Amino acid sequence: MKAVIFDLDGTLVDSAPDLCGALNRLLEREGRQRLDLGVVRGMIGDGVQKLVERGFAETGAPLDDDATPTMVDGFMDLYEEMLTDETVPFPGVVAVLDGLKANRHFVLGVCTNKPQSATIKILAELNLAHYFSAVLGGDACSVRKPDPGHVLATVEALGVTAEQVVVVGDSPNDAYAARDAGLRSVLVSFGYTSIPPRELPANAVIDHYDELPAAIDRLLGA
Repeated sequence: MKAVIFDLDGTLVDSAPDLCGALNRLLEREGRQRLDLGVVRGMIGDGVQKLVERGFAETGAPLDDDATPTMVDGFMDLYEEMLTDETVPFPGVVAVLDGLKANRHFVLGVCTNKPQSATIKILAELNLAHYFSAVLGGDACSVRKPDPGHVLATVEALGVTAEQVVVVGDSPNDAYAARDAGLRSVLVSFGYTSIPPRELPANAVIDHYDELPAAIDRLLGA
């Protein structure tokens, strides 16, 4: 059995508009200025706490350690109200998931630094949940990407071996986690990363999901 493990934000779905909206509501509530969507895109990928910390650091004094948990909770309260207001799958995602799961009988998983509860809700609201046999958010394990243990826990949850898996992501976290776990990886070129994907240690980079099946076949020797 072969498997593909996907990142979520910037890989399966374009969630930046809703993340930006929630962050800006929080910043405005705390007397800070709003941030442009392009700026926020570069802050996504390391979990909610890092996003909130970066947002405050960008708009004035960084958060004190004591204030951070309260601001993170505040962000999540706002974000939970708008998880899929503007979030959509990237072009070609649904067709690829259909082809891999229904036609080729791959098992599919999600490994993301986004909190588990928000991940589950987004997948459900976008009618994507039924594709995935395992979903491990950033708080579902004792570690998270770029720690390879996060992606290896997803491999274990899928019941496959490393030789049968391709990781699909968009960022350094995905590339380094896959490499250090001994897994092959594909990066999308349209996600959220400050480092160009072709400069990261991935086995392939694609510009559209139409290219993913062939890339997977090359890497798994199909």
